Amino acid sequence: MKIIIPGGSGQVGTLLSRAFVADGHEVVVLSRRVRQAAWKLVRWDGETVGDWRREIDGADVVVNLAGKSVNCRYHAANRRAILDSRVKSTRAVGEAIASANRPPRVWLQASTATIYADRYDAPNDEQTGIIGGNEPGAPSNWKFSIDVAKAWEQAAEEANTPMTRLVLLRSAMTMSPDRGGIFDVLQGLVRRGLGGTCGSGKQYVSWIHERDFIRAIYWLIEHDMTGPVNLTSPHPVPNAEFMRAIRRAWGTRIGLPASRWMLEAGAIFMRTETELVLKSRRVVPGKLLEAGFKFEFPTWPEAAKELCERWRKLQTQNEAA
Repeated sequence: MKIIIPGGSGQVGTLLSRAFVADGHEVVVLSRRVRQAAWKLVRWDGETVGDWRREIDGADVVVNLAGKSVNCRYHAANRRAILDSRVKSTRAVGEAIASANRPPRVWLQASTATIYADRYDAPNDEQTGIIGGNEPGAPSNWKFSIDVAKAWEQAAEEANTPMTRLVLLRSAMTMSPDRGGIFDVLQGLVRRGLGGTCGSGKQYVSWIHERDFIRAIYWLIEHDMTGPVNLTSPHPVPNAEFMRAIRRAWGTRIGLPASRWMLEAGAIFMRTETELVLKSRRVVPGKLLEAGFKFEFPTWPEAAKELCERWRKLQTQNEAA
């Protein structure tokens, strides 16, 4: 297959590109910055249709991952960049697909599990899940994230691409041992004795192991599924349990907890937002499970153990190099 990955220079795009190339597929990543890679990189601005549209014409699959990282402070400029980078790039991809003589048969469009409400009482699946934005007492910036997710999905749904099957990837955090990824950051906290409970520890964490993420992407390419699909493990866990599993997998008992006010102060210092750790994301993959998809890592303790083992191996290899 020829697979085009707009915005594929980040962690998730690298995971997918690496897997696709290893399986013998042709991969083209659309990026603002062209560098050396094991796959083809083509420059684009992430906003307008340019010469890169030629790559989409005749391709089999598009996996659009473009969008500014949400790991930043939500001041006015960053809010505008977060929204525009998602909506404008999605519209550009839609226009390129619509104008193709041979449009791709599948368009997998990134979205986020954050679109669902902050809740504890029941899990959110695609059919019965509650879209967030009206939760009493939730900070205003949490509503901003949901508004962005809605606009992101709407931009894809408005594209005139009747020959291309559209899937909206409502993804949770993808866990891999790669440097700079979310698991690497969490592992760093655990190694320093700081990987304790965040806030009350009751808020749910939705996650997916990188192998299951990649396998789910293949599944969605091969199976006739459309609309929103939750890319998460079937077992989200409370934050206290989530962090405890990482400590056990690493082999340490010490993990200093962080209260809400400590997290707020730390977020300012680290130029990020506490929503990333305090919002309860209780999301489950209803459509995938109903369709018969089998998770290799359905539960977090087993996933955390495997990730810690591979993290150690990667560190050993890097030190030897």
